[in-house]
Amino acid sequence: MQPDSEDSDSDAELTASSDDEQAQVPTTPSKKRKIRSPDDDHVGPIIVQAAFDAYFTHTAARPQTSTSVFSAIIPPLSSQEYAEATKDMSDKNMQSILLTDNKVRNTLFTQILRQVNEGFNVLCYGYGSKRSLLNQFAIERCSKHGHVVVVNGFQASFNIKDMFMSLESLPGYRDEASTGSSIESQSKAVAEFFSESQKRHLYLIIHNIDSPSLRTPKVKACLETLAAAARIHIIASVDHVSAPLIWSSRERFSWLWHDLTTLAPYDVELAHADRSSISGAQPTSRKQRADGPQAAANISETAASHILASVNQNALKLFALIARKQLEAVEDAGASASNDMQPYAIEYEMLFKLTREQFIATTDTSLRQLLGEFRDHSLIVSAQGSSGPEKLWIPLRKERLTNVLNGLPSTT
Repeated sequence: MQPDSEDSDSDAELTASSDDEQAQVPTTPSKKRKIRSPDDDHVGPIIVQAAFDAYFTHTAARPQTSTSVFSAIIPPLSSQEYAEATKDMSDKNMQSILLTDNKVRNTLFTQILRQVNEGFNVLCYGYGSKRSLLNQFAIERCSKHGHVVVVNGFQASFNIKDMFMSLESLPGYRDEASTGSSIESQSKAVAEFFSESQKRHLYLIIHNIDSPSLRTPKVKACLETLAAAARIHIIASVDHVSAPLIWSSRERFSWLWHDLTTLAPYDVELAHADRSSISGAQPTSRKQRADGPQAAANISETAASHILASVNQNALKLFALIARKQLEAVEDAGASASNDMQPYAIEYEMLFKLTREQFIATTDTSLRQLLGEFRDHSLIVSAQGSSGPEKLWIPLRKERLTNVLNGLPSTT
């Protein structure tokens, strides 16, 4: 029985010693949780982007757009579906009294003819196509008192030179009038020809004078020259919501406004558009519109300075060259200059000639490489017509462009 007691005593001693060893092992102190102070929210980051870096970071980010667009949910109509949907839409009860009542229409025609012969010009507004009504006015009234030229401004391919070509075909015009190549000289020659008292009157029937091809400053100046002639009369239609702003009554046209609401469909005016598509009235796709000249209209002086600070010396000289030529064109326009810089653009061939003379870019490839940096940031935009040359301009107003140009190094 004694060995057993000895074994139990030894086991008790081992257990006590092991407990002591465990008590002597150092432990890692517990980390106290830091109490958040309200002032920590006002502490900014250690590294802050400069304005230069922040601009390029912002412009490099892709815009977040939704893919659930209405045109993707609703499929466009086919040509057959559109024809079937519109064939029963003609209702005589929805036609204007100008189309159904001959007495009312003749009274209006007499009033308009008397007004234009007294020196006024007429703008016709109202919902519905006014093309057939104005053509009827030209045939029944205007053709009995003088020459008539009809201008289809709603056509996408229309050019102001087409109107002057029609004017040159009038009897006796080519034999007496001397015309130049520019539309300014042609408009002056037409106005002088019809200013003589023995000449017959000229009636210009302009459909959609508010179209983009007819509301540029240069074209408006030519039409104003024609309207100043005593024997030239303009009867035009408008459908743009901002037509009163585009054709102000303070101009020398002496406009009189007539309500010609016909409720007639715009079949001829929209013949060039795909009416079965939701966006068919637009001549270009959405991507082209987003990358077009209007996409760069909101560029600021600060953004332009950041872009110019990141390009090389030849690119700076190229920008300065375009800016000076654009400002010269604006100065030549005088009081008629507008904030839209596209009319003062420089042709690409002329720019290439100047860059070779000044040793900025000697090849077409090098010039387009220099232009590429500015085009990527929409600092220089370009446009090219169906048959005209490519033109480039800087989408900054005269005052902003002058400030940016003055901020460039003197070596440019």
